[in-house]
Amino acid sequence: MSVRNGCIRVLGLSLLSPLVFAADLPGSQDLPAVARQVDSQIVDYRPAEEKERIYPLGAIRKISGQLRYEGQAIARGQATAITYELPAEHSSSAAFTTTREALQEKGAQLLFWCKARDCGESSLWANEIFGNAKLVGADSQQEYLLLRLAEPQANSLVALYGITRGNRRAYLHVEQLDASAPLGDLLPTSATLLRELKSTGELDFPALGSAPDATWLTLISRGLNLDTTLRVSLTGPNAEAWRQGLIDNGVRAARLETGTGDAKGLHVHLIR
Repeated sequence: MSVRNGCIRVLGLSLLSPLVFAADLPGSQDLPAVARQVDSQIVDYRPAEEKERIYPLGAIRKISGQLRYEGQAIARGQATAITYELPAEHSSSAAFTTTREALQEKGAQLLFWCKARDCGESSLWANEIFGNAKLVGADSQQEYLLLRLAEPQANSLVALYGITRGNRRAYLHVEQLDASAPLGDLLPTSATLLRELKSTGELDFPALGSAPDATWLTLISRGLNLDTTLRVSLTGPNAEAWRQGLIDNGVRAARLETGTGDAKGLHVHLIR
């Protein structure tokens, strides 16, 4: 009698939690640098393969049969791609945000980030960039970013693409490329800096602790001037010099304050 009750209890648990025992695609495995979302399962897996990858740094569109985008990051190395199907009734947006935040907490540098129709057509991302038709969905339900991992993996790129399809199935696609040669300097787009500032309220530049750099002044000032309603405070060892540099690059002085807190490098805080 006790054995029968035990079997019933196990059966009941399996019925209540059908995804607990959901099987991943045979032979697949997670990437060490990217934590898996709870109860998600791997539905597409492409093991490490030597190839050249081109990652867009702008919205993509097709003109006369050719893909077009504003910028790109090109690298050759070992590329691994994983597509996760998320639990029923879960959106890709939450999984995307959690994964992004976890990578940035480990020091990954955000290079490009777009959302919804700002990314272009979902079908182009799915078929032309990632070669996976499972990722086709509504343009309004997509999100993409490209990050560079922190040392000692600074020659590795991670691309994330999240999509919720019309049938409410949600997917998170993760691709990591370990470059076979140093990546060199890779800079974020100004629009990405603005999106990150508005989404998180902060921008951290730990390497920008010395005198203002002309390239970074241009990137940050352009990002701030994409939304002239925003006000920010700057902290860091050379915060006042950065403030003056941004003013010289066209940011109104009234939008910039100098904070009093300690920061490694330059820290930008959105004044709500």
